Amino acid sequence: MNGDKPYKVLIVDDDKFLLNMYSVKFANNKFDVTLAADGKAAIDKLKEGYEPDVILMDVVMPVMDGIEALSVIRSSGLAKHSAIMMLSNQGQPSDIEKAKEYNVDGYIVKATSIPSEIVTEVFALLERTKERRQNAV
Repeated sequence: MNGDKPYKVLIVDDDKFLLNMYSVKFANNKFDVTLAADGKAAIDKLKEGYEPDVILMDVVMPVMDGIEALSVIRSSGLAKHSAIMMLSNQGQPSDIEKAKEYNVDGYIVKATSIPSEIVTEVFALLERTKERRQNAV
């Protein structure tokens, strides 16, 4: 937990089933969950001033894929204090390297992780990035 406030997570995925499943899993772990169906929708939410503690983003999506959205978020200074973790079935080293070029904070291959492991990874990521968020206050 983030003091007495729940962590805010933005989950970006075009798969409605996965969005629903991750939404329930994170909400059950006391996260305040916001959803977006593609990278452009996520960027629109961020431009409206939403600043989550962590963004979980799929790579392969219509309209705007996760790598392009990550690039826009980083280059435009959106969500400066948010940790960003890619959550994708694209697990090739080239995919991971591309995300690292845009300073991704973590990368999880969906096919090899169950939702509870993803929540655990997000908590670990938030602990690792806590200092960045505290310096932002």
